[in-house]
Amino acid sequence: MSNATPPVEALTEAEAAEELATLAAEIAHHDRAYHQYDAPEISDADYDALRRRNAAIEARFPALIRADSPSARVGAAPESGFAKLRHRVPMLSLDNVFDPADFAEFCARVRRFLGRTDPLSFVAEPKIDGLSINLTYEHGRFLHGATRGDGMEGEDVSANLRTMDAVPQRLRGHAPALIEIRGEVFMTKADFLALNEAQAAAGGKIFANPRNAAAGGLRQLDARITAGRNLSLFAYAQGESSEPVAETHWEYLQRLQAWGFTVNPLSRPLAGEDAAAAFQAEMAADRAALGYDIDGVVYKIDDLALQRRLGFVGRAPRWATAWKFPAEQATTVLKAIDIQVGRTGALTPVARLEPVNVGGVLVQNATLHNEDEIARKDVRIGDTVILQRAGDVIPQIVSVVTERRPADAVAYVFPDICPACGSHAVRPPGEVVRRCTGGLICEAQLVERLIHFVSRTAFDIDGLGEKTIQEFHALGWLHSPADIFRLPEREAEIATREGWGKLSARNLARAIEARRTIPLERFIYALGIRRIGEANARLLARHYGSYVNWRAQMIAATVVGSDERLELGSILGIGPTIAEELADFFGEPRNRATLDTLTAELTVEDATQVETADSPVAGKTVVFTGTLETMTRPEAKARAESLGAKVTDTVSKKTDLVVVGADAGSKARRAAELGVQTVTEAEWRTLAGID
Repeated sequence: MSNATPPVEALTEAEAAEELATLAAEIAHHDRAYHQYDAPEISDADYDALRRRNAAIEARFPALIRADSPSARVGAAPESGFAKLRHRVPMLSLDNVFDPADFAEFCARVRRFLGRTDPLSFVAEPKIDGLSINLTYEHGRFLHGATRGDGMEGEDVSANLRTMDAVPQRLRGHAPALIEIRGEVFMTKADFLALNEAQAAAGGKIFANPRNAAAGGLRQLDARITAGRNLSLFAYAQGESSEPVAETHWEYLQRLQAWGFTVNPLSRPLAGEDAAAAFQAEMAADRAALGYDIDGVVYKIDDLALQRRLGFVGRAPRWATAWKFPAEQATTVLKAIDIQVGRTGALTPVARLEPVNVGGVLVQNATLHNEDEIARKDVRIGDTVILQRAGDVIPQIVSVVTERRPADAVAYVFPDICPACGSHAVRPPGEVVRRCTGGLICEAQLVERLIHFVSRTAFDIDGLGEKTIQEFHALGWLHSPADIFRLPEREAEIATREGWGKLSARNLARAIEARRTIPLERFIYALGIRRIGEANARLLARHYGSYVNWRAQMIAATVVGSDERLELGSILGIGPTIAEELADFFGEPRNRATLDTLTAELTVEDATQVETADSPVAGKTVVFTGTLETMTRPEAKARAESLGAKVTDTVSKKTDLVVVGADAGSKARRAAELGVQTVTEAEWRTLAGID
């Protein structure tokens, strides 16, 4: 982030909430561009800067973590051109660090979680800038392979993978009956240059960088095209396995080689943080001379038993991090500032730029965040600006080259009128975002809500994109989400419209009908409730189980001080601020009526629960209090959740079990008053099956 960006420590809670909303939308947009369409709009450096800013704000304001938080989202939903394959073990992403201080903090977090002070042992692997892949083998034979997708399911590209020499069709020697092997498909610099030369000679598409060429090559509907792309693969990780294959990650890499995979020869076991810092400097110096692109180094805790103890948080493992190389910058001209109106009425400025190549990616747009950001940087139309990419997806303007400012450039005046509906746009005291007051009369907000409703991470209705939503809304056909499910009744009418036909109208009707059954977490997310993104939607779905129960509990939670309100606010990852947003939503009779009209058209599936049939705490609400002596509090909570328990921070009549550590206070007394079962730390370890 630029020096003009306010430090996280200076943000008010309202400012933090608004910035998290802006970051969630920006990162989601760039995730789609990168993961679905292989067409990133900003540099890796800029994208990482946005994610780092998001993580820092969430760390300071954990109660504000959104359901659609980028910290809980891996990538983007798979495209529709391929069948879907669900990963047996989720393919999660990595958190990033950018300097020795960041890496030292990562190590400190690991030691705090494990409750230890001794040095950590790592395996370092250069981070290939390619496409993550999941390969499944049964009895040593290649069964199928899929892209990472959204982390839960990806695109079935098995036919294309079979054309790659780097993917063994049969593993050498003994292998588990079933194993998922993860790796990165990439293209060497030499192969990339040869491909572009051939493309240019044939009048074909010229690729911006090797990553795009590799991703595009693997995601071809014609496997013969993939075969001609000369793709490479480095294997580096494991998903599901029917039997243990190693005790350390380094041993696992040796097993991969024995089975016939190529492992990056620069991977190295390291003892301690100093060795990691030295390796990082070595790779930064050597990266330009490598035959392939890397954008950093991945450091993994070597001991697999410790990896299992550390587990995951949100979208990322606690036991690994990616140490990224510094951001890349370029200079360009700011042509215009457009104001976009979001579904909550937020007015967001977007910089339109003279196209410029930054780190191999053509950038035309950049975020300006809010009106304060524009004022702090004194950004004016016509200015020459320094643009920075710091990650996979989102660019930002770092600063203005004032000596090259045009003589007629004037300070930008942020509008106080909504550009969509003409209503006043106001900025409440203490908040950073200006919002349209038009509410339901603002067409932009209504249309944006409908666009969000059908988006890929919500209802994911093929054929019902932004332009179609706008078209049908203008015709008066769409005013609420329930209207979407009445569109099949207009199939014949749709078929007569320009750009449509009988087949496309029939396909749209079928796509809508196919979404009349929807998982609870997607349903909650699709509603577009403020601060409820994908991650929080999953938390709510898992905690309440069914739509009927969730609706009833949310209505009860509108009463301040009720047990239901206390329970909602104490769910890990939700907190009182998000609880207030939910209470406000359900406290509005029109919202409840909209829900009833919508659910009359749908079947909302109960949440998928963790496979914990043998767990004695599955489905129970557990609270930890006091000091634990044999494990840290975060580790204990993570273990409880892995066993299917619901962990909260407040003891109420709905609490099933309180684990009482040393020096327990008010929560233990409250449990005694309510007659809630309590256990000691030793009893909890026995209950949880911890040796």
